[in-house]
Amino acid sequence: MYTTEELILKIEIRLAAIPLNKEPDKLYDPISYTLSLGGKRMRPLLTLMACDMFGGNPEDAIEAAIGLELFHNFTLLHDDIMDNAPLRRGRPTVHIKWNPNNAILSGDTMFALAYRCIANTSSRHLKKTLDLFTKTAIEVCEGQQYDMDFELRQDVTIPEYIEMIRLKTAVLPAAALKIGAIVAGANPMDAENIYRFGENIGIAFQLKDDLLDAFGAEELFGKVTGGDIAANKKTFLYLKSIEKANESDRKKLLEYYKTGSDDKDAKVRKVIEIYKKLDIEIITEKEIEQYYQASLGFLNRIPEKTGDKSILYGFIESLMNRDY
Repeated sequence: MYTTEELILKIEIRLAAIPLNKEPDKLYDPISYTLSLGGKRMRPLLTLMACDMFGGNPEDAIEAAIGLELFHNFTLLHDDIMDNAPLRRGRPTVHIKWNPNNAILSGDTMFALAYRCIANTSSRHLKKTLDLFTKTAIEVCEGQQYDMDFELRQDVTIPEYIEMIRLKTAVLPAAALKIGAIVAGANPMDAENIYRFGENIGIAFQLKDDLLDAFGAEELFGKVTGGDIAANKKTFLYLKSIEKANESDRKKLLEYYKTGSDDKDAKVRKVIEIYKKLDIEIITEKEIEQYYQASLGFLNRIPEKTGDKSILYGFIESLMNRDY
């Protein structure tokens, strides 16, 4: 079994080998900049971890893992434009540092590069890998559309929100794990269990992200605190507050979320005051724990003889306990 550090090193070496030092520089420089911002490399790491756990050689899954990381970063470039986000991982977003047109085109190129990497998977596993990746890419776009639709609706339900984040966020780590399992030759039942494990941990991960957006330290989180509130995002925190609030606070929340605000700081502050009043932080932590435990249930269905799951247990525990 490889350590997390050894697998991350493989990922970083392969990412560094992508030929980006070429013309036109306004196409490739934003890609290089985006990859240089780092991040947790969660998706490619999960691919290699799963491949290793099921007895495969992580080198056989490295191209698919890199494809997933490129795809993930492509979605970030486009999401930041749609959200008009100024920061990503504590640095200016690509559409701010360059311009939206550059960000769109560089993102499109990253999507193409992702497919090229995925296509380098062994022919024995290529069809299943490509089918799953294509399905996942479509689902991520569906989730993003729901996310944008929800900004214009006042009647979003919590189940609708959970389905949106399942599509937008959770299916990608789930696919990353399953692709690793496929490349390792895992049986279909184990591959499906590792997928469902990833799906649930992905939902928990996004709920944690939502929580940190409101209650995290900006210098640690790497994004503007309260960005979801400023952008009228109907997160779990907001929807649960609408559900629990008295008539007066519910009316205030609905009013805050109707339009933009000239004073975003004041809007964020007032919404968070209501969150605190309703113990939304505690409620969200409990919701995260439920999805975390569900994910462990699927992981535990995979027989111990299949492989050492301790590295996955340790990794997801660190994700759930993070403060950034």
